[in-house]
Amino acid sequence: MATTSDVPTWVGELDRLAPARDLEVDPRFAAARLLVTVGGTPQGQVTVPLSDGRATAAELALAVAGLPAADTVAVAPSAADPVTVVIATRNRPESLARCLRAVLASDHPALSVIVVDNDPTDELTRDAVAAAGSPRVRYVREPRRGASVGRNRGLAEARTEIVAFTDDDTEVDPAWASRIAGAFATDPALACVSGPVLAARLASPEERAADIALAWNKGFTPRRFTLAEPPADSPIFPFAPGLFGIGANLAVRAAAARAVGGFDEAMGPGTPTHGGEDCEFLVRMILAGHVLGYAPGAYLWHHHRPDQAALRKQMEGYAVGLGSFLAKVALSPQGRSVALRRLPAAVARLRHISDREAGAGDAVPDSGLAERGGRIARGGWAYLQRSREVRRSGGAVPPMLLPPRSALVPAHIRRAAETARVTAEAQAHVGPAAVPAPRPDRTAEPGDGRGAAELARNSAA
Repeated sequence: MATTSDVPTWVGELDRLAPARDLEVDPRFAAARLLVTVGGTPQGQVTVPLSDGRATAAELALAVAGLPAADTVAVAPSAADPVTVVIATRNRPESLARCLRAVLASDHPALSVIVVDNDPTDELTRDAVAAAGSPRVRYVREPRRGASVGRNRGLAEARTEIVAFTDDDTEVDPAWASRIAGAFATDPALACVSGPVLAARLASPEERAADIALAWNKGFTPRRFTLAEPPADSPIFPFAPGLFGIGANLAVRAAAARAVGGFDEAMGPGTPTHGGEDCEFLVRMILAGHVLGYAPGAYLWHHHRPDQAALRKQMEGYAVGLGSFLAKVALSPQGRSVALRRLPAAVARLRHISDREAGAGDAVPDSGLAERGGRIARGGWAYLQRSREVRRSGGAVPPMLLPPRSALVPAHIRRAAETARVTAEAQAHVGPAAVPAPRPDRTAEPGDGRGAAELARNSAA
């Protein structure tokens, strides 16, 4: 895993099979974080010091030499099975437009996109979808607020077996969707797949601090999680926040996700709990007996919060979200009985998270154990209140461990999906109507000033 230097750091990619070149970027960057790939399959990350924005080919080779030989890297599997990408968003049209450009640059031949606009205050999100100019993208307006509501609506609207979720502040790799499909095709037992979430920029102190504090990149080794085979490195499995991945890079078999009730609409961004919905959903999938996988080849880039106020709000939200998740576990008889046996390990894990955040640098807002504990408690109370409200309105608050053959898709979501299906059939518009452009050649041309091959993410942008 690459270290994060507390200096302005340029972010890009370097493919070991491409011709060796010097790297030259904006002189304001004192280091470069490079995703090292082998023919497009990620192997690891390295951080290279820069002098006036430059590193020689020899210096790059020396940094990469610490990784195993290139011929030890297995090619990430890919497949062309149809994939629907769901993006739930609210009032962030510029960020959404950037996300859509990346998704539509996919090399996947059967990709469709559903943008769910949650309780918008204007028409700018609809305009951003229209500006994308692609018949593969469908706009859905959802009157209720919340990322979980938006994801459930997208899950209900989707007509493919594989449904992938990402957020509007990400940029997916062109091979992302193909490799998600490849992971499912390679292992038919998988019900859910996640992948690496990499920092898109490390220019500001806040972005670098978030990279350490959030620890969203889970490495580049494929993994498989089941109740029958608990991982040796997680004493609190399956109640391990972040172990399985996060909602920004998540894909499911639609039938399995619907059968466990989808996402808990009392949790997540856009609600008083602020977060916790992706962790809770993945734990519920495990408890329901499903197999979860981690596919390193299905990676994407996340734009961290670039300033102090935004980062403070994000960190507070995650602590509150963690509290909501813990409250749901405590309220569930089945979940509680399993979790209580892991309580000492869970306390140690919370201390580890607190220490990691404290060591992320001065840009991380101060929050000791007491303050973090207060936010966690606030999240628990928020979940109690919000879950009652959602139930009264007919939304989804699925139990932590579902009865056999349960399929809790809220009635309002089923009705909306059915209406959309009837309308679509009436208009004779079924499925994706276009094939995406081929994957762009990201290899730097001689003399173009970029230097290293496959430098796809320029932090100076």
